[in-house]
Amino acid sequence: MRQTSTFFAALLVLAACGSEPPASPVSEAEALSAPETPAMDAVSQTEAINAFFEEKWDEAVARSPMTQTYLGMKGESYGAWDDPSMATAEAELQHQRDAVAEMKDQFDYDALDAQAQLSWRIAEYQLERAEADWPYRYHGYTFNQMFGVQSSIPAFLINQHRIATKEDADAYVERLYGIEDYLGEHVANSEESARLGIQPPRFVYDYVISDAENVITGFPFSQSRATLSPLYEDFEGKVDALVTSGEVDGPTAASLKADAVEALLDSAGPAYENLVAMMTAQAETATDEDGVWKLPDGAAYYETRLKARTTTDMTASEIHDLGLAETERIHNEMRAIMEAVEFDGTLQDFFEFMRTDEQFYYPNTEEGKAQYISEAEALIEEMKPRLPEVFNRFPKADMIVKAVEPFREQSAGKAFYQRPSADGSRPGTYYANLYRMEDMPTYQMAALAYHEGIPGHHMQIAIQQELDGVPSFRRFSGVTAYSEGWGLYSEYFPKEMGFYEDPYSDFGRLAMELWRAARLVVDTGLHDKQWTREEATQWLLENTPNPEGDARKAIDRYIVMPGQATAYKIGMNKILQLREHARAQLGEAFDIRDFHDVILENGPVPLAVLEENVETYIERTKQT
Repeated sequence: MRQTSTFFAALLVLAACGSEPPASPVSEAEALSAPETPAMDAVSQTEAINAFFEEKWDEAVARSPMTQTYLGMKGESYGAWDDPSMATAEAELQHQRDAVAEMKDQFDYDALDAQAQLSWRIAEYQLERAEADWPYRYHGYTFNQMFGVQSSIPAFLINQHRIATKEDADAYVERLYGIEDYLGEHVANSEESARLGIQPPRFVYDYVISDAENVITGFPFSQSRATLSPLYEDFEGKVDALVTSGEVDGPTAASLKADAVEALLDSAGPAYENLVAMMTAQAETATDEDGVWKLPDGAAYYETRLKARTTTDMTASEIHDLGLAETERIHNEMRAIMEAVEFDGTLQDFFEFMRTDEQFYYPNTEEGKAQYISEAEALIEEMKPRLPEVFNRFPKADMIVKAVEPFREQSAGKAFYQRPSADGSRPGTYYANLYRMEDMPTYQMAALAYHEGIPGHHMQIAIQQELDGVPSFRRFSGVTAYSEGWGLYSEYFPKEMGFYEDPYSDFGRLAMELWRAARLVVDTGLHDKQWTREEATQWLLENTPNPEGDARKAIDRYIVMPGQATAYKIGMNKILQLREHARAQLGEAFDIRDFHDVILENGPVPLAVLEENVETYIERTKQT
């Protein structure tokens, strides 16, 4: 999906963690000075600017039917798609420019309270990020195996478009009819990228074509009802539920299903066939060069990606060297576990043992997959009653665990989180990809569940959405280094609570941290040092215990999402550094629950702002 930043706009069109979100706010560290002391009229000024922020947010949401759906809103545009044209993207950037100019003209920064000052600064930085990204608006790969439009369309309808009434079903059919124009505009964007010399590597095309063909396989694209296409199966199930609830009668349901069949055949089918034809033709001009260094202004583009994802000024070389150092440190911790389990051999021998021994894998059967989901749910339930030990604040929204749907499991990532709806009607979801059970070792289950679920992304994102007194544009935005840094930190601190008692499970935690350290090496290797796909894959296989399929899928991810993978370890390191700094400064007055409040109570912020917030907490605690 084409990436654009819109001021106060919904950054939810790609709401699942693990997919590529729109650009996060970023700034030079020196520009992130601490808020000035507010003037006496801070209350009235703050109320006014917060009302302004909400007005601009509402205007942006009104322009985005898909965001409205993500937020759980049903209005006149419930059957519409967003306009993905570059003309609309440019108009949104202009809205952002105008809003920041209006903010500066109407309000006095020094007359705001600290929270409103933070909102002001984040709005400025979001515009800075959007301006920096605009020259590279065609550089993102519209169609790819991670967050490509070919998969996001059915994922959106299946997971986001709720049907509780006949009118909701009619809106679903309207969206089916709209696929032709919506997907067609994305095809036009992809063709323009190709004209500019911007294409993903050749291997990506097979993934995209397979995804697209899966969407239009089964009834009504075939006469037999032995297999239903993903969208028709979803629609039929939702309409049947209306009959069960008494919302519609049988004849009405039959009419709705007939309407859906017509829409799929008249709109979705031709649109996806056109996409397959375009991707097949475009593949003929694709190359096997993998990094973005190959693109026009590729080095500058990668620099913007690193700044956006890490919210730092670290260079590619600095990130690469950090990854190498962290890899060595974690390897040494793993050797200690080898000694504890009395394993005789080298670290690489131990990796091979962890990759291949059957005790660490559930069978690649429906029963094995169900067992994995059940165990992941049990890990979450085991964590829940322990949360008051480390948190003062808890989310209201519930969370569930699901397997990635069959139509996208072959290309989707290992695991990801989808945020709950704003009204709480849809829970947060931890998705586990069980396409190949040999890629999902049981020794990593706990760390994955903690990262994607509780205390990781669900705690962070659900709390973010539920913050009081914080403008909506901050409650629904994202900063990759903050969010993924929290996710990785959430894998770590359960060890301090007594979890990971089994040494193999603790090895799994280290393996997950090692994976994120290795990302620093291979992401920069691919996009800065011009490593090939195979060179990067082999580096992962030599330096991590992850299965080969895991490594190959990961490298394919990093290729189409340049820079994103660097955020995790850099964010985690910053949170740990700040925690230990606070502990050293406060001594016995340090409370881990208060520290976690400080991290979560302002929503996603650049890392330099997070550091300011922790320093403020330290000074405030010293004075009490």
